[in-house]
Amino acid sequence: MFKEWRRRRAAQRVKPGNGRPLKPFRWWQPMSRALFYLPLRSGDGGRVVYAVDVNHVQRLFTEDGKGKAHLYLDGRHHAESRLPAAFPVQGGTIEVAPTAFGLKRCHYITAAGAEHQLVPDQRSGEGRRARLERERPVLSRWIGVCSLVLLAIPLVLLVPQLAEVVFHLPPVTQRFGTFTSPVSLPAWLNVTLTLGAAAASVERALRLRYNWFLDSAAQG
Repeated sequence: MFKEWRRRRAAQRVKPGNGRPLKPFRWWQPMSRALFYLPLRSGDGGRVVYAVDVNHVQRLFTEDGKGKAHLYLDGRHHAESRLPAAFPVQGGTIEVAPTAFGLKRCHYITAAGAEHQLVPDQRSGEGRRARLERERPVLSRWIGVCSLVLLAIPLVLLVPQLAEVVFHLPPVTQRFGTFTSPVSLPAWLNVTLTLGAAAASVERALRLRYNWFLDSAAQG
């Protein structure tokens, strides 16, 4: 019920496109732009191709930091929406949802409820990561494990230190007392762990992987 309500609300944000052509993916854009494709069969037996284009750099300059997703149909601008987006398309809906480090969803949901991730442009960061997974599956799995470790370690080591800072605030101290973190790391190590968690979050975003606990903590 909640998912359906959220999908309807997102659909209300969709605005018609202006018909401009889809710009080709450039070699310098793998980390600044996401481009995904969805080929479908039309009602007359032909083939149509939807494309979802998200510019991460433009997202940085929006008030909410979420930006817009643009939908193209056969290479022409068909619709746009603020993120998260839900584009009604033939036979279902394309859902696009962002994280601070990229995207966590770019999926086609059919009328029957089946979900299919769209295909990333092979020149994009997501496409290059997908090719590594196909061609070097063992290496890909190890990179995924390292990403999880780099996200989990800061949770274990940094959260107690942040809690100590919070418990030193006068309103918190008066009500709950003080708290001393069992972990005390030098500033340079805290910075290193933070950067490692950010890199891990970027890697997971390239695979459209998201866990509300691990990844949301990294964003915070």
